[in-house]
Amino acid sequence: MGTLEWVGEALNEGQIVEREFVIETEAGAIPGIVWMPEEAEEPVPLVLFGHGGSGHKRVSRAVMLGRRLAGVSQYAMVAIDGPAHGGRQGPRLEDLYAEKGFDSIIDGMVGDWTATLDCFAGMDAIDENRVGYAGFSMGCRFGLPFVAAEGDRLRCAALGKNALQRRGGADANDALGDRFRRDAPNVNVPVFFHLQWDDELFARESQCDLFDLIGSADKRMVCYTGPHGRSSPEAVDDWCRFLKRYLG
Repeated sequence: MGTLEWVGEALNEGQIVEREFVIETEAGAIPGIVWMPEEAEEPVPLVLFGHGGSGHKRVSRAVMLGRRLAGVSQYAMVAIDGPAHGGRQGPRLEDLYAEKGFDSIIDGMVGDWTATLDCFAGMDAIDENRVGYAGFSMGCRFGLPFVAAEGDRLRCAALGKNALQRRGGADANDALGDRFRRDAPNVNVPVFFHLQWDDELFARESQCDLFDLIGSADKRMVCYTGPHGRSSPEAVDDWCRFLKRYLG
């Protein structure tokens, strides 16, 4: 388990508290951010959010979702930077894969999410029995193995915008398909799977193949028109309804 240190002053706005932090672990520092209701009468559910590629912990989608969950749903939401993103700038992610190996980077991020969950689950303000994960694209790449590893510590997971193989055939990330084939059958919590119908990065068939591998008996795939990077307001509403269904 890591040690959490708050960074700077909390931002209080609209009955929402936003605050950055760093979790120090033996493997390195994990920079992150949390959104929470300013006042809550009892411990609140927690959503862990994994950002997409080229994003960071405070990308606009994370801010939007964090503020919505904290302000409307009365949840806490935590986002952390992925490898080579945000406050962890350095070698490109592709270079890290080449240097350390694909599974090593995935395992490292799974460990980072576990350390983050450990820190926040131990807080009086958090209900450790009501925790969910949401992450799409790269957030699914790292999130699905994390959800598989954590088992019943999580209540549900919103995943998607990923597949067993990218369009165009073999590339440096084809190892992801092998990793998903190992981990997806071990995902047993309820799953919401987001598929972009016109995704230019991942073919529909390969996304469906990944969905089929997910071991949960309670899973649903929802398709939305548009390219890979689009998440319509309707989709965001669906994510939030799904989380509310299982986190209360």
